Amino acid sequence: MLLNSYTNNLIEAGCDEAGRGCLAGPVYAAAVILSRDFKNSELNDSKKLSNKQRQKLRKIIENEAIAWAVASVDNNEIDEINILNASFLAMHRAVEKLKTQAEFLLIDGNRFKAYKEIPHKCIIKGDEKYLSIAAASILAKTYRDDYMKKLHLEFPVYDWKNNKGYPTPKHKAAISKYGITEFHRKSFRLNEQLKIDFKAVDLS
Repeated sequence: MLLNSYTNNLIEAGCDEAGRGCLAGPVYAAAVILSRDFKNSELNDSKKLSNKQRQKLRKIIENEAIAWAVASVDNNEIDEINILNASFLAMHRAVEKLKTQAEFLLIDGNRFKAYKEIPHKCIIKGDEKYLSIAAASILAKTYRDDYMKKLHLEFPVYDWKNNKGYPTPKHKAAISKYGITEFHRKSFRLNEQLKIDFKAVDLS
């Protein structure tokens, strides 16, 4: 059973990100504030749920959360500041967009860069322990998946509708054959992974 809160009386926002390990596309993050009496037995780490379950829970979260927000950092920004800092920035942007100001942040993982004066706590595997982090993981995952499915329509050879930008064999084979797009993360040393010289190509 996931826990509802970490503090006794502060307004908590659970934060999580999606897309850190991808070769292409942005990293997304979400922040969610739930009421202390919020309950849902299905809510869990987004990676443990089917797409159908995630979509169902996304609607529940959006309808029942006190506040929620989703934000992203694109591949160009990732290349400039690295993926770890980009993940922090995406979470900062999500927290900033909340319509109710958080007084405490619950962060999935073991590292975070403090946002303004708001205290925070990093929770390893937090999306398996706290409802608000699990909710954030679902929003970040589903919104990023939707974005990558739209990009797939423009660049179908990379199979982003299925792999969402992660380094699957089909994705890497397409990079080997066609090169990279403007949405690939050049700082991820794709050429070292595949031992080829990449050049951005126009697949239109």
